[in-house]
Formats: sequence, structure tokens, C-alpha cells
Amino acid sequence: MSILEIAVASHIWARRHEKRELEFLENDGLKILQRVAVAFLAFTLLIAGLNIAAGRPQTLAQQSVPFVADR
Repeated sequence: MSILEIAVASHIWARRHEKRELEFLENDGLKILQRVAVAFLAFTLLIAGLNIAAGRPQTLAQQSVPFVADR
């Protein structure tokens, strides 16, 4: 291998393995929020689907609360 080939290969290897500075952009924040929202929605749909498959849909209260008119 010639010196030029070694230099080019070394340069390519260094560019692939260099550590780039992490800089936070506004778009990164939006992407993070979108991914969290999608993950939350997917998890919610998964739980709802499992509850429907089990034959017991999700409810806010498991038992009805009696209405007390006289006190």
C-alpha cells in the first residue's frame, strides 16, 4: 500500500469514528416530544386492546357509587 492509500484509509477511519459534539437544536426537542407521545399512545392502545381481548373493557370505577339523596 502506498503512503497516499494509507493516509486516505486513515482519514476515512478517523471520520467514521470521531466523536461529534452533541448540540441540542429546537427540532431535537420536538422529535423527543413526538416520540414520547407516540410511545404513550402505543402503550395506551396496547393496554386497551388487551383489556378488550380479555373481555373486560377499562372503566374509571370498578363499582358504581350509590347516590345518597337523604342526609
